Amino acid sequence: MNKSELVDALADATGMTKADSGKAIDALFDTDSGVIATALKKGERVQITGFGTLETKQRKARTGRNPRTGETIKIPATKTPSFRAGKGLKDAVKS
Repeated sequence: MNKSELVDALADATGMTKADSGKAIDALFDTDSGVIATALKKGERVQITGFGTLETKQRKARTGRNPRTGETIKIPATKTPSFRAGKGLKDAVKS
């Protein structure tokens, strides 16, 4: 499912217009100013009961290898987003 299909499905499920459901999806998922991205940038955890938890995790610096040359490289520490599915979502997918 891509974004336009998600907008259509939200509009059908809620009775919202496609324009309004597009704005709602952008407000939630936009990578620059969306609610989820903003919370994760602040280091907060986003927990949606029954669906799952989004949070940031710190990855330590490590040594890697360039696959083309075999040369050893240093990979710096980074923050990465992480999603852990909730019980409700896991159960829904199993069915």
